[in-house]
Amino acid sequence: MSSKSSSQGLATRLVKGGTSPVFEGGRAVNPPIVRASTVLFESMDALEDARHRRNNERMFTYGARGNPTGFALEDVVAQLEGGYRTRLFPTGLAAISMVFMAFVRPGDHVLIADCVYQPLRHFVDTFLRPWGIEVTYFRADGSDLAQQMRPATKLVYVECPGSLVYEMCDLPALAEIAHRHGALLVADNTWGSGMQYRPLVLGADVSVMAATKYLGGHSDVMMGTLTTTQDAWQPVATMCDAQGVAVSPDDAYLVLRGTRTLAARLAMHERHALEVAHWLVAHPAVARVYCPALADDPGHALWKRDCTGTNGLISFEFAKADPAAAARFVDSLDLFGIGASWGGFESLATVAKVANTRTCVDWSNAGPIVRLHIGLEDPRDLIDDLSQAFARIGDGL
Repeated sequence: MSSKSSSQGLATRLVKGGTSPVFEGGRAVNPPIVRASTVLFESMDALEDARHRRNNERMFTYGARGNPTGFALEDVVAQLEGGYRTRLFPTGLAAISMVFMAFVRPGDHVLIADCVYQPLRHFVDTFLRPWGIEVTYFRADGSDLAQQMRPATKLVYVECPGSLVYEMCDLPALAEIAHRHGALLVADNTWGSGMQYRPLVLGADVSVMAATKYLGGHSDVMMGTLTTTQDAWQPVATMCDAQGVAVSPDDAYLVLRGTRTLAARLAMHERHALEVAHWLVAHPAVARVYCPALADDPGHALWKRDCTGTNGLISFEFAKADPAAAARFVDSLDLFGIGASWGGFESLATVAKVANTRTCVDWSNAGPIVRLHIGLEDPRDLIDDLSQAFARIGDGL
Protein backbone atom coordinates (compact mmCIF):
# COMPACT_ATOMS: atom_id res chain seq x y z
CA MET A 1 0.00 0.00 0.00
CA SER A 2 1.39 3.40 -0.98
CA SER A 3 1.82 6.16 1.58
CA LYS A 4 -0.78 8.20 -0.31
CA SER A 5 -3.44 5.51 -0.13
CA SER A 6 -2.69 4.82 3.55
CA SER A 7 -3.49 8.44 4.36
CA GLN A 8 -6.87 8.29 2.61
CA GLY A 9 -10.13 7.76 4.43
CA LEU A 10 -11.54 4.26 4.78
CA ALA A 11 -14.48 5.03 2.49
CA THR A 12 -12.09 6.16 -0.26
CA ARG A 13 -9.94 3.05 0.15
CA LEU A 14 -13.01 0.83 -0.08
CA VAL A 15 -13.94 2.43 -3.41
CA LYS A 16 -10.45 2.52 -4.92
CA GLY A 17 -8.85 -0.62 -3.51
CA GLY A 18 -8.70 -3.97 -5.27
CA THR A 19 -9.70 -2.68 -8.69
CA SER A 20 -6.46 -3.76 -10.37
CA PRO A 21 -5.26 -6.93 -8.65
CA VAL A 22 -1.64 -7.85 -9.24
CA PHE A 23 -0.47 -11.45 -9.06
CA GLU A 24 2.38 -13.61 -10.21
CA GLY A 25 2.14 -16.99 -11.88
CA GLY A 26 0.26 -18.35 -14.86
CA ARG A 27 -3.11 -17.55 -16.36
CA ALA A 28 -6.55 -19.06 -16.10
CA VAL A 29 -7.68 -21.53 -18.75
CA ASN A 30 -10.79 -19.48 -19.49
CA PRO A 31 -11.06 -15.70 -19.83
CA PRO A 32 -12.34 -13.88 -16.75
CA ILE A 33 -15.91 -12.73 -16.28
CA VAL A 34 -15.74 -8.98 -16.79
CA ARG A 35 -18.78 -7.31 -15.23
CA ALA A 36 -18.81 -3.69 -16.28
CA SER A 37 -21.12 -0.91 -17.25
CA THR A 38 -18.62 1.94 -16.88
CA VAL A 39 -15.27 1.61 -18.66
CA LEU A 40 -12.35 3.80 -17.59
CA PHE A 41 -9.72 5.38 -19.84
CA GLU A 42 -6.30 6.84 -19.15
CA SER A 43 -7.17 10.18 -20.73
CA MET A 44 -9.85 12.08 -22.63
CA ASP A 45 -7.81 11.55 -25.79
CA ALA A 46 -7.97 7.78 -25.24
CA LEU A 47 -11.72 7.96 -24.61
CA GLU A 48 -12.38 10.02 -27.74
CA ASP A 49 -10.17 7.74 -29.82
CA ALA A 50 -12.11 4.67 -28.68
CA ARG A 51 -15.42 6.36 -29.42
CA HIS A 52 -14.20 7.30 -32.87
CA ARG A 53 -13.08 3.77 -33.68
CA ARG A 54 -15.84 1.71 -32.13
CA ASN A 55 -18.26 1.90 -35.07
CA ASN A 56 -15.79 -0.01 -37.21
CA GLU A 57 -13.73 -1.89 -34.64
CA ARG A 58 -14.66 -3.96 -31.63
CA MET A 59 -13.76 -1.75 -28.69
CA PHE A 60 -14.47 -2.11 -24.98
CA THR A 61 -16.05 1.32 -24.38
CA TYR A 62 -19.32 0.78 -22.54
CA GLY A 63 -21.25 -2.19 -21.20
CA ALA A 64 -24.11 -1.78 -23.68
CA ARG A 65 -21.65 -2.32 -26.53
CA GLY A 66 -20.32 -5.62 -25.21
CA ASN A 67 -17.68 -6.80 -22.79
CA PRO A 68 -14.47 -8.86 -22.99
CA THR A 69 -16.18 -12.07 -21.84
CA GLY A 70 -18.78 -11.68 -24.56
CA PHE A 71 -16.09 -10.79 -27.10
CA ALA A 72 -14.36 -14.10 -26.37
CA LEU A 73 -17.60 -15.97 -27.06
CA GLU A 74 -18.20 -13.97 -30.24
CA ASP A 75 -14.81 -15.10 -31.53
CA VAL A 76 -15.56 -18.75 -30.80
CA VAL A 77 -18.95 -18.61 -32.54
CA ALA A 78 -17.53 -16.78 -35.57
CA GLN A 79 -14.93 -19.52 -35.91
CA LEU A 80 -17.56 -22.21 -35.44
CA GLU A 81 -19.81 -20.72 -38.11
CA GLY A 82 -17.02 -19.85 -40.53
CA GLY A 83 -18.12 -16.21 -40.54
CA TYR A 84 -16.67 -12.74 -40.30
CA ARG A 85 -18.03 -11.55 -36.95
CA THR A 86 -20.73 -12.39 -34.40
CA ARG A 87 -23.06 -10.47 -32.11
CA LEU A 88 -24.76 -11.91 -29.02
CA PHE A 89 -28.40 -11.52 -27.97
CA PRO A 90 -30.42 -12.34 -24.84
CA THR A 91 -32.37 -15.08 -26.70
CA GLY A 92 -32.41 -16.87 -30.02
CA LEU A 93 -35.62 -15.10 -30.99
CA ALA A 94 -33.96 -11.73 -30.29
CA ALA A 95 -31.22 -12.67 -32.75
CA ILE A 96 -33.82 -13.64 -35.34
CA SER A 97 -35.69 -10.36 -34.82
CA MET A 98 -32.48 -8.39 -35.36
CA VAL A 99 -32.09 -9.92 -38.82
CA PHE A 100 -35.25 -8.22 -40.02
CA MET A 101 -34.62 -4.94 -38.20
CA ALA A 102 -31.15 -4.70 -39.74
CA PHE A 103 -31.94 -5.64 -43.32
CA VAL A 104 -35.62 -4.98 -44.08
CA ARG A 105 -37.65 -1.78 -44.33
CA PRO A 106 -41.35 -0.96 -44.89
CA GLY A 107 -42.32 -1.77 -48.48
CA ASP A 108 -39.87 -4.66 -48.76
CA HIS A 109 -40.86 -8.25 -49.41
CA VAL A 110 -39.49 -11.20 -47.41
CA LEU A 111 -39.64 -14.91 -48.20
CA ILE A 112 -39.66 -17.32 -45.24
CA ALA A 113 -39.44 -21.11 -45.32
CA ASP A 114 -42.60 -22.89 -44.21
CA CYS A 115 -40.66 -24.97 -41.65
CA VAL A 116 -39.30 -22.18 -39.46
CA TYR A 117 -39.41 -21.91 -35.68
CA GLN A 118 -43.02 -21.09 -34.83
CA PRO A 119 -42.30 -17.91 -32.79
CA LEU A 120 -40.93 -16.37 -36.00
CA ARG A 121 -44.44 -16.65 -37.47
CA HIS A 122 -45.72 -14.75 -34.43
CA PHE A 123 -43.05 -12.07 -35.05
CA VAL A 124 -44.22 -11.82 -38.66
CA ASP A 125 -47.83 -11.26 -37.60
CA THR A 126 -47.14 -8.89 -34.71
CA PHE A 127 -44.25 -6.83 -36.11
CA LEU A 128 -43.35 -7.29 -39.77
CA ARG A 129 -46.78 -7.11 -41.37
CA PRO A 130 -48.10 -4.27 -39.19
CA TRP A 131 -44.98 -2.27 -40.10
CA GLY A 132 -45.56 -2.61 -43.83
CA ILE A 133 -43.27 -5.53 -44.65
CA GLU A 134 -44.84 -8.14 -46.91
CA VAL A 135 -44.12 -11.78 -46.09
CA THR A 136 -44.65 -14.91 -48.17
CA TYR A 137 -43.96 -18.46 -47.03
CA PHE A 138 -42.36 -20.98 -49.39
CA ARG A 139 -42.01 -24.74 -49.24
CA ALA A 140 -39.58 -26.17 -46.70
CA ASP A 141 -37.48 -27.84 -49.41
CA GLY A 142 -37.24 -24.56 -51.37
CA SER A 143 -38.73 -26.09 -54.51
CA ASP A 144 -40.94 -23.06 -55.19
CA LEU A 145 -38.52 -20.32 -54.15
CA ALA A 146 -37.63 -19.11 -57.65
CA GLN A 147 -41.30 -18.64 -58.52
CA GLN A 148 -41.90 -16.63 -55.33
CA MET A 149 -39.12 -14.08 -55.86
CA ARG A 150 -40.18 -10.49 -56.62
CA PRO A 151 -38.35 -7.26 -57.45
CA ALA A 152 -39.10 -6.11 -53.88
CA THR A 153 -37.73 -9.28 -52.26
CA LYS A 154 -34.86 -8.24 -50.03
CA LEU A 155 -34.38 -11.29 -47.82
CA VAL A 156 -34.89 -15.05 -47.94
CA TYR A 157 -35.04 -16.83 -44.59
CA VAL A 158 -34.59 -20.58 -44.22
CA GLU A 159 -34.27 -23.10 -41.42
CA CYS A 160 -32.39 -26.24 -42.36
CA PRO A 161 -33.18 -28.83 -41.23
CA GLY A 162 -36.65 -27.51 -40.50
CA SER A 163 -38.34 -27.33 -37.13
CA LEU A 164 -40.15 -30.39 -35.77
CA VAL A 165 -39.76 -32.76 -38.75
CA TYR A 166 -36.32 -31.71 -40.08
CA GLU A 167 -36.86 -31.06 -43.78
CA MET A 168 -33.65 -30.48 -45.71
CA CYS A 169 -33.20 -27.89 -48.46
CA ASP A 170 -30.50 -27.38 -51.06
CA LEU A 171 -28.95 -24.33 -49.41
CA PRO A 172 -26.31 -23.57 -52.10
CA ALA A 173 -29.07 -23.63 -54.74
CA LEU A 174 -31.28 -21.33 -52.67
CA ALA A 175 -28.34 -18.97 -52.13
CA GLU A 176 -27.82 -18.77 -55.87
CA ILE A 177 -31.48 -17.92 -56.45
CA ALA A 178 -31.55 -15.29 -53.71
CA HIS A 179 -28.32 -13.63 -54.79
CA ARG A 180 -29.32 -13.64 -58.45
CA HIS A 181 -32.35 -11.57 -57.45
CA GLY A 182 -30.35 -9.25 -55.20
CA ALA A 183 -31.64 -10.70 -51.93
CA LEU A 184 -29.79 -11.86 -48.83
CA LEU A 185 -30.04 -15.45 -47.63
CA VAL A 186 -30.39 -15.94 -43.87
CA ALA A 187 -30.35 -19.36 -42.17
CA ASP A 188 -31.42 -20.49 -38.73
CA ASN A 189 -28.61 -22.86 -37.80
CA THR A 190 -29.74 -23.88 -34.32
CA TRP A 191 -30.06 -27.53 -35.37
CA GLY A 192 -26.58 -27.53 -36.90
CA SER A 193 -24.79 -25.62 -34.09
CA GLY A 194 -21.92 -24.81 -36.44
CA MET A 195 -20.65 -28.35 -35.90
CA GLN A 196 -22.93 -30.44 -38.12
CA TYR A 197 -24.00 -27.69 -40.53
CA ARG A 198 -22.39 -24.42 -41.68
CA PRO A 199 -24.76 -22.24 -43.72
CA LEU A 200 -22.23 -19.45 -44.28
CA VAL A 201 -19.85 -21.91 -45.92
CA LEU A 202 -22.72 -23.16 -48.10
CA GLY A 203 -23.60 -19.69 -49.39
CA ALA A 204 -25.76 -17.95 -46.77
CA ASP A 205 -25.03 -14.34 -45.82
CA VAL A 206 -26.25 -14.55 -42.22
CA SER A 207 -26.57 -17.41 -39.74
CA VAL A 208 -28.49 -17.23 -36.47
CA MET A 209 -28.45 -19.74 -33.63
CA ALA A 210 -30.14 -20.19 -30.31
CA ALA A 211 -27.08 -20.69 -28.14
CA THR A 212 -29.63 -21.61 -25.47
CA LYS A 213 -29.57 -25.06 -27.08
CA TYR A 214 -26.39 -27.04 -27.80
CA LEU A 215 -23.81 -24.30 -27.34
CA GLY A 216 -24.91 -23.75 -23.75
CA GLY A 217 -25.70 -27.41 -23.41
CA HIS A 218 -26.92 -27.45 -19.81
CA SER A 219 -30.44 -25.94 -19.94
CA ASP A 220 -29.45 -23.08 -17.66
CA VAL A 221 -28.79 -20.07 -19.90
CA MET A 222 -30.59 -18.14 -22.66
CA MET A 223 -28.70 -16.63 -25.59
CA GLY A 224 -28.81 -16.03 -29.32
CA THR A 225 -26.03 -15.47 -31.83
CA LEU A 226 -25.95 -13.76 -35.20
CA THR A 227 -22.96 -14.28 -37.49
CA THR A 228 -22.46 -12.77 -40.93
CA THR A 229 -20.14 -12.62 -43.88
CA GLN A 230 -17.98 -9.51 -44.08
CA ASP A 231 -20.24 -7.90 -46.70
CA ALA A 232 -23.36 -8.33 -44.55
CA TRP A 233 -21.82 -7.23 -41.25
CA GLN A 234 -22.25 -3.45 -41.01
CA PRO A 235 -26.08 -3.21 -40.92
CA VAL A 236 -26.11 -5.68 -38.02
CA ALA A 237 -23.41 -3.83 -36.09
CA THR A 238 -25.09 -0.46 -36.64
CA MET A 239 -28.54 -1.63 -35.54
CA CYS A 240 -27.21 -3.52 -32.50
CA ASP A 241 -25.36 -0.44 -31.30
CA ALA A 242 -28.38 1.76 -31.96
CA GLN A 243 -30.54 -0.49 -29.78
CA GLY A 244 -27.98 -1.12 -27.02
CA VAL A 245 -27.98 -4.88 -27.54
CA ALA A 246 -25.77 -6.68 -25.02
CA VAL A 247 -25.72 -9.85 -22.91
CA SER A 248 -24.66 -10.54 -19.37
CA PRO A 249 -20.98 -11.51 -19.04
CA ASP A 250 -22.06 -14.30 -16.69
CA ASP A 251 -24.33 -15.73 -19.40
CA ALA A 252 -21.57 -15.34 -21.98
CA TYR A 253 -19.23 -17.26 -19.69
CA LEU A 254 -21.73 -20.12 -19.30
CA VAL A 255 -22.16 -20.45 -23.07
CA LEU A 256 -18.41 -20.14 -23.62
CA ARG A 257 -17.87 -22.95 -21.13
CA GLY A 258 -20.48 -25.03 -22.93
CA THR A 259 -18.66 -24.68 -26.25
CA ARG A 260 -15.59 -26.40 -24.78
CA THR A 261 -17.47 -29.73 -24.65
CA LEU A 262 -19.71 -29.18 -27.68
CA ALA A 263 -17.98 -31.68 -29.96
CA ALA A 264 -17.93 -34.42 -27.34
CA ARG A 265 -21.55 -33.87 -26.31
CA LEU A 266 -22.86 -33.78 -29.87
CA ALA A 267 -21.09 -37.04 -30.66
CA MET A 268 -22.94 -38.66 -27.75
CA HIS A 269 -26.27 -37.08 -28.70
CA GLU A 270 -25.87 -38.38 -32.25
CA ARG A 271 -24.91 -41.90 -31.21
CA HIS A 272 -27.74 -42.17 -28.70
CA ALA A 273 -30.34 -40.61 -31.01
CA LEU A 274 -29.53 -42.93 -33.90
CA GLU A 275 -29.82 -45.97 -31.64
CA VAL A 276 -33.26 -44.80 -30.50
CA ALA A 277 -34.28 -43.81 -34.05
CA HIS A 278 -33.47 -47.26 -35.46
CA TRP A 279 -35.42 -48.88 -32.62
CA LEU A 280 -38.42 -46.66 -33.39
CA VAL A 281 -38.24 -47.47 -37.11
CA ALA A 282 -38.78 -51.13 -36.28
CA HIS A 283 -41.64 -50.53 -33.83
CA PRO A 284 -45.07 -51.60 -35.15
CA ALA A 285 -46.81 -48.56 -33.62
CA VAL A 286 -44.60 -46.12 -35.58
CA ALA A 287 -45.48 -45.02 -39.11
CA ARG A 288 -42.40 -42.88 -39.71
CA VAL A 289 -39.34 -41.53 -37.94
CA TYR A 290 -38.24 -38.02 -38.94
CA CYS A 291 -34.45 -37.73 -38.97
CA PRO A 292 -32.41 -36.72 -42.04
CA ALA A 293 -29.57 -39.05 -40.98
CA LEU A 294 -31.78 -42.07 -41.68
CA ALA A 295 -31.22 -43.58 -45.12
CA ASP A 296 -34.90 -43.51 -46.12
CA ASP A 297 -35.48 -39.88 -45.12
CA PRO A 298 -36.39 -37.70 -48.16
CA GLY A 299 -33.61 -35.26 -47.28
CA HIS A 300 -30.93 -37.87 -46.61
CA ALA A 301 -28.90 -37.19 -49.76
CA LEU A 302 -28.69 -33.48 -48.96
CA TRP A 303 -27.90 -34.24 -45.32
CA LYS A 304 -25.10 -36.55 -46.41
CA ARG A 305 -23.71 -33.93 -48.80
CA ASP A 306 -23.94 -30.85 -46.55
CA CYS A 307 -23.86 -32.07 -42.93
CA THR A 308 -21.12 -33.71 -40.90
CA GLY A 309 -23.44 -35.41 -38.43
CA THR A 310 -26.78 -35.23 -36.67
CA ASN A 311 -27.87 -34.33 -33.14
CA GLY A 312 -30.29 -35.56 -30.49
CA LEU A 313 -33.50 -34.51 -32.24
CA ILE A 314 -35.85 -37.10 -33.72
CA SER A 315 -39.61 -37.09 -34.19
CA PHE A 316 -41.94 -39.98 -34.90
CA GLU A 317 -45.45 -40.37 -36.20
CA PHE A 318 -47.87 -42.94 -34.82
CA ALA A 319 -49.11 -45.48 -37.35
CA LYS A 320 -52.66 -45.28 -36.02
CA ALA A 321 -53.80 -43.42 -32.97
CA ASP A 322 -56.41 -40.95 -31.83
CA PRO A 323 -55.17 -37.35 -31.51
CA ALA A 324 -54.90 -37.59 -27.73
CA ALA A 325 -52.64 -40.64 -27.85
CA ALA A 326 -49.47 -38.58 -28.35
CA ALA A 327 -50.12 -36.59 -25.17
CA ARG A 328 -50.87 -39.78 -23.22
CA PHE A 329 -47.68 -41.31 -24.56
CA VAL A 330 -45.57 -38.34 -23.43
CA ASP A 331 -47.28 -38.33 -20.04
CA SER A 332 -46.40 -42.03 -19.64
CA LEU A 333 -42.65 -41.47 -20.00
CA ASP A 334 -40.50 -41.54 -16.87
CA LEU A 335 -36.98 -40.61 -18.04
CA PHE A 336 -38.00 -37.94 -20.54
CA GLY A 337 -38.83 -34.51 -19.24
CA ILE A 338 -41.77 -32.73 -20.83
CA GLY A 339 -40.41 -29.49 -22.26
CA ALA A 340 -40.41 -27.35 -25.37
CA SER A 341 -36.70 -26.54 -25.54
CA TRP A 342 -33.84 -28.95 -26.27
CA GLY A 343 -30.07 -29.10 -26.57
CA GLY A 344 -29.27 -29.78 -22.93
CA PHE A 345 -27.81 -32.96 -21.53
CA GLU A 346 -31.26 -34.35 -20.66
CA SER A 347 -33.84 -36.18 -22.77
CA LEU A 348 -37.11 -34.41 -23.49
CA ALA A 349 -40.42 -35.20 -25.16
CA THR A 350 -43.30 -33.08 -26.41
CA VAL A 351 -46.17 -33.31 -28.87
CA ALA A 352 -45.22 -31.75 -32.22
CA LYS A 353 -48.27 -29.98 -33.68
CA VAL A 354 -46.86 -29.71 -37.20
CA ALA A 355 -50.20 -28.92 -38.84
CA ASN A 356 -50.39 -25.74 -36.76
CA THR A 357 -47.03 -24.46 -38.00
CA ARG A 358 -47.22 -25.12 -41.75
CA THR A 359 -49.14 -23.22 -44.42
CA CYS A 360 -47.62 -24.42 -47.71
CA VAL A 361 -48.16 -28.15 -47.14
CA ASP A 362 -51.21 -29.73 -45.50
CA TRP A 363 -50.18 -31.87 -42.53
CA SER A 364 -53.72 -32.40 -41.22
CA ASN A 365 -53.83 -36.04 -42.36
CA ALA A 366 -50.60 -37.02 -40.59
CA GLY A 367 -50.87 -39.12 -37.47
CA PRO A 368 -49.96 -37.70 -34.05
CA ILE A 369 -46.28 -36.74 -33.92
CA VAL A 370 -44.00 -36.75 -30.88
CA ARG A 371 -40.69 -34.88 -30.84
CA LEU A 372 -37.89 -36.38 -28.79
CA HIS A 373 -34.61 -34.85 -27.75
CA ILE A 374 -32.26 -37.69 -26.91
CA GLY A 375 -29.85 -36.71 -24.17
CA LEU A 376 -26.77 -38.22 -22.59
CA GLU A 377 -28.55 -40.94 -20.61
CA ASP A 378 -27.90 -44.59 -21.48
CA PRO A 379 -29.90 -45.14 -24.69
CA ARG A 380 -30.92 -48.61 -23.52
CA ASP A 381 -32.69 -47.02 -20.57
CA LEU A 382 -34.40 -44.54 -22.89
CA ILE A 383 -35.57 -47.33 -25.17
CA ASP A 384 -36.95 -49.22 -22.17
CA ASP A 385 -38.83 -46.08 -21.15
CA LEU A 386 -40.27 -45.60 -24.64
CA SER A 387 -41.24 -49.26 -24.75
CA GLN A 388 -43.20 -49.09 -21.48
CA ALA A 389 -44.93 -45.89 -22.68
CA PHE A 390 -46.11 -47.65 -25.84
CA ALA A 391 -47.37 -50.50 -23.68
CA ARG A 392 -49.15 -48.21 -21.20
CA ILE A 393 -51.22 -46.42 -23.83
CA GLY A 394 -52.03 -49.82 -25.39
CA ASP A 395 -55.47 -49.63 -26.96
CA GLY A 396 -55.05 -45.98 -27.79
CA LEU A 397 -52.94 -46.96 -30.78
